[in-house]
Formats: sequence, structure tokens, C-alpha cells
Amino acid sequence: MVLDLEWFDGDQMKFEDWWRGIRLFFKSNKVVETTNKITVILAYLREDIAGIYIQRKLDELDKELGTQDWDKFVKEIKTTFSDKTKAADAKWKIESFKQEKQNTADFMIEFEALAMKTDTDDLYAIFLLKKNIQQDIIKTILGYLPIVVPEILKEWKVAITSVGQKYKFTEGQHDYKTGIGTTYTGRGQPMNIGKSNDNFKDRKPKYFNCNKYGYMAKECWKKKEKETRKLL
Repeated sequence: MVLDLEWFDGDQMKFEDWWRGIRLFFKSNKVVETTNKITVILAYLREDIAGIYIQRKLDELDKELGTQDWDKFVKEIKTTFSDKTKAADAKWKIESFKQEKQNTADFMIEFEALAMKTDTDDLYAIFLLKKNIQQDIIKTILGYLPIVVPEILKEWKVAITSVGQKYKFTEGQHDYKTGIGTTYTGRGQPMNIGKSNDNFKDRKPKYFNCNKYGYMAKECWKKKEKETRKLL
């Protein structure tokens, strides 16, 4: 698969879309060598500021010997052409972007998009996730055995998404009390799995008239006593 690239003239408003196209081009055409990547990028710069930049860069490359530093080149071209206002806005958004009641999967998609825009490094991304994701999710993950607690960003993403599925929010679910008890909306009353059933003891039923275990209603001596008194 070969994607067509557009020319870039140095317009900062267009840089983000153009750079995304560059990355897709490298991926689809399996361009991995640093020298080839830099050559492709410079080949699609022209006119105005971009034209001045490419001429200066070509002069530098003619003087330099050895392998080019890809990370250094990327930082330089982004500093030169990226929209500073958009970058600052994206950085503010990712730092203040909290999950609150948002679905975890949706939050992670938006977070990754912001992280890509701001070139957030993995360690800082982990810090922001631990800070802005629902704390119940983070506490659950940190409660894992030390051997399985995530360390790298990829592991944190998987763990957060997995645990987050158990903490889905149901909008519009409100429980309210009436004269005869509590009415539960949504999926109904939550189950308390840890609560014991006191209607039986040693497999013997409980009769509520006298709160005794071991016989049914028809066998209750208190009930028989009351019926005898009525007859008298």
C-alpha cells in the first residue's frame, strides 16, 4: 500500500495533518532507516519557510558525517513548524483531562490522542493516568501481587482498560425510598455476595413467628398455643 504525500510549505496550521500523513506513509511503505525517512521529509518541503529550512538542512547534512539522529531531527522539525498555540492547548488538555464518569475505553482513546499530539513521554503518561483515572481502578491495579503490577505504559493501558470494564457507570440510575422500602432503578438492587443467608441454620429453616430454627409454620408450638387460647 502506497499513500500519496502532499507538499508542505511551512504553514503551521497544516503541519499536524501533514505530519500524520508522513507517519502513515512510513508505516505503509515500511520506511525504517533514518536516512531514508529524513530524505522523504525533505523531498516534500517547498516554498516559503519550508524552502528556507530545507536549504539550510541540506547544507548541514552535506557537512555532517555518520548516522543521523532521528529523534533529534523530529524534535527540530516540530519545533520549527508545529502550531505553538495548538501544542500548548493540547498539553493543557492532557494534564487536566480527568475521567470522572466517562467510560474507561473512551477515556483511553482520547488520552492516547492527546498524548500523541503533545509527544508525552511514557513515564509522564503513566503519571497522568494514575492521577486522572478513577481512583478505584488505580487502587485495584496497585492491589495486584507485586509480580503483576504494570510497569511500562503498554501494561498500564491494558490493566486500566481491563479493570475499567468492571467499573462502568450507568447514567440515570437513582435509588429512592418509599413508604414500603427502597426502589432500585437501572439493573435493580446490587447483590451483596458476602452477606450470609440467615433464613437457614445448619440447613434447618427459620420460622419467623418465633424466630426459631428447625421446623415449619405448621409445626410451631407458639402458633398452636395461640390457636388453643382462641378456642377457650
